[in-house]
Amino acid sequence: MSNQPPLVLLTGATGYIGGRLLPLLERRGVRLRCLARRPETLRNRVGPNTEVVLGDALAPETLAPAFAGVDTAYFLIHSMASPGHWQREEQQAAMHFATAAKEAGVGRIIYLGGLGNPKYGLSDHLRTRHETGQLLRTSGAQVIEFRASIIIGSGSLSFELVRALVERLPIMICPRWVATPAQPIAVEDVLEYLLLALDLPPGESRIFEIGGPDRVCYGDIMREYARQRGLRRWMIPVPVLTPYLSSLWLGLVTPVYARIGRKLVEGLRYPTVVESPDALQIFPVRPRGLEEAIRRALMYEDQECAATRWSDALSSTGFKPRWGGVRFGTRIVDSRTATVPVPPEVAFGPIQRIGGQTGWYSGNMLWQIRGAVDRLLGGVGLRRGRRDPVDLRVGEALDFWRVEAFEPGRLLRLQAEMKLPGRAWLEFEVTPAPQGSTIRQTAIFDPLGLLGLAYWYALYPMHRWVFSGMLTALARAATAGHAQTLIAPRREPPARNL
Repeated sequence: MSNQPPLVLLTGATGYIGGRLLPLLERRGVRLRCLARRPETLRNRVGPNTEVVLGDALAPETLAPAFAGVDTAYFLIHSMASPGHWQREEQQAAMHFATAAKEAGVGRIIYLGGLGNPKYGLSDHLRTRHETGQLLRTSGAQVIEFRASIIIGSGSLSFELVRALVERLPIMICPRWVATPAQPIAVEDVLEYLLLALDLPPGESRIFEIGGPDRVCYGDIMREYARQRGLRRWMIPVPVLTPYLSSLWLGLVTPVYARIGRKLVEGLRYPTVVESPDALQIFPVRPRGLEEAIRRALMYEDQECAATRWSDALSSTGFKPRWGGVRFGTRIVDSRTATVPVPPEVAFGPIQRIGGQTGWYSGNMLWQIRGAVDRLLGGVGLRRGRRDPVDLRVGEALDFWRVEAFEPGRLLRLQAEMKLPGRAWLEFEVTPAPQGSTIRQTAIFDPLGLLGLAYWYALYPMHRWVFSGMLTALARAATAGHAQTLIAPRREPPARNL
């Protein structure tokens, strides 16, 4: 008999909840395996003892190796952002997952679904979430299904919607769904429930309704957010506003795509409150109230800007950046990639030398003009340069940027210190690829009000040209540097006198 601890399979590790659960499981010391459609995007995020395997719940032939030897599996897969028939895809994923779990003899499946009672009505989204739990129970494993209402946490879809509405709109037109009762729960409490489910004794499948102590509505959440941010906001109720019109409205002023917004609004039309006390009786979790949940979300907002967010899951759904960039939270993101036939450490070389005397690889004259304008506005401009042409350290200045994160051969993230109507970051990440390496270049802008939005969209055509040229030049420099290394003549050691 093996003395190894039980093996846990985690799905959705690149998503909002799964990405936060991953380090908690690692710190707990469980033997962990992650299932990913693109393992290369996850391997740099996991610890040395965590296994990452290729697999897709929509491709059942890939699941058997992932389930081999697994005792407990987390099902944190959600298809709401899918551009296709998301309900059918989610059901197929659940069926394939349940079949693979049954064949592998998995003892327990832990699943996070949505709170709602059919007697009050269910949206298509919530109904699909409930059906997913039913399909998972066909595996014969003990299924621990948590049903949560609105999740409050930095980067969560619901919180980003509230944040964007309150920050951008002094006067808000509020349709009826803004007054629907809900029981929001802090993301930390959701994660604690998911972790503690590992300790439950074997037995029958259970459904646990989880929520915070406060029964409120979306309007109450927005008012509490405004209070903590010191903002005065007027909320004007209107008797009707269809989900379709609401989704278009949300698409204009919040980070939510109209398609996702419509699904979300349809769910908000129905009460999502806890009716069973089982979770509080079984688990030693005492969820935070709304005030503390929002306070903690605001406290960790900047710290978690580069951590997992609800939008991380969109990267694998086939979305293409639109004109002006894609809005994630209140931030606007322009992300693009290039594949180069060189190893990661070589591909990262030009990135590590960026700025200073090397320049910015594209539109250097425009960068000089931007630096001069910044100095006229009282900013630092480009005069600081960089301390060393190659070496970098976290916290040091680099032209009008500050090095926020640096991992040699893999990651460089810069935070802007020029004068801006908002905040900006520029990030470069290099990951292994079958053909060599993938360079991902991401520009992030968090606009300050309408002035910030006007600034971004007015300059976006220029930014797009500069960012595109920068990535192309970085890829060219990496390839050329590698080629020179390969063809450089071998230096023979000097002859010795015998």
